[in-house]
Amino acid sequence: MTARITPAEPPFPAGIQSSLDSLMRGKPPLVLFTTLARDPRLFQKFFAGGLLDRGNLTVRQRELVIARTTALCRSEYEWGVHIALFASQVGFDEAQVISLASGQPQDACWSVGDRLLMELCDVLHAHCTVDDALWQSLKSSFSDEGILELLMLAGFYRTVSYLTNALRLPAEPGSASFPSSGRS
Repeated sequence: MTARITPAEPPFPAGIQSSLDSLMRGKPPLVLFTTLARDPRLFQKFFAGGLLDRGNLTVRQRELVIARTTALCRSEYEWGVHIALFASQVGFDEAQVISLASGQPQDACWSVGDRLLMELCDVLHAHCTVDDALWQSLKSSFSDEGILELLMLAGFYRTVSYLTNALRLPAEPGSASFPSSGRS
């Protein structure tokens, strides 16, 4: 696949290079990042919206929401980056990785808490809102700030999916692919 917009090439402006160095820790920058680096304003706005820092969620909760949202949006680029970097770190087993890509919240591989997050992603994707029953379930498991972060995280990664899909970004080296049983 050929990207629709050519990524920026180094040398990058100092502010962008500093951000890339901090994010990538010695590894080459992702194509998404270098594509956004074409415009310093857009680059900074994108990273100002990022939620990969320590927040109100565990890393597992964060990665479950990212993986499910990007899978629902069919962003194999972003799904593959996060699965490759975080799946083993957060304890996703093979059944869970497959379920994230193409399963259901009721799949036997999920705990009650994980099912709640899967359901949230599915409902937001389908309806762009949360019904009262799901909201009450979220309130029993998360602080108000945690719920805000969940909503922002799902929305941000829907935006990331729009970018990666519309730009037709090629897979990153070493990233995961959707399992063959994944949706088409």
